[in-house]
Amino acid sequence: MSVTTTTHLNFRGQAREALDFYASVFGGEVVAFTFAQGATERETADGAVPDQLMWGGVQSPSGFSIMAFDVPPKRAYDAGTDPVYVSVRGTEAEEITRYWQGLIQGGTIRSDLGPAGFSPLYGMVTDRFGVTWVIDVMAPYNG
Repeated sequence: MSVTTTTHLNFRGQAREALDFYASVFGGEVVAFTFAQGATERETADGAVPDQLMWGGVQSPSGFSIMAFDVPPKRAYDAGTDPVYVSVRGTEAEEITRYWQGLIQGGTIRSDLGPAGFSPLYGMVTDRFGVTWVIDVMAPYNG
């Protein structure tokens, strides 16, 4: 059983550029999943830009790990709205579901826990303290 936490940064059209920069600083390679590759109805309604990132990340050999996302144009975004997510990624659905069940107590579910185009199990919740958590089961990246 394995779980990690990774900082998840939100941008307005600069996620790929930021990840390229972080990879140049910390090492590692950028992996990216665009809205064109998997936008849901919600992201499409929010005006998702096809070539912007629905999900992206860098993980270096030294252990540095960061994720990023381009907030769609019709979704509110400023330094005080969703500047950072706490991402918890695991290898077992049962473990991730257990964390999810705990975090939703008194929280607001933003995306139900379930399959996503980039993960067999994904969900988003803002907990009762106002912290937004992204919970998912890691899937192999198929570039």
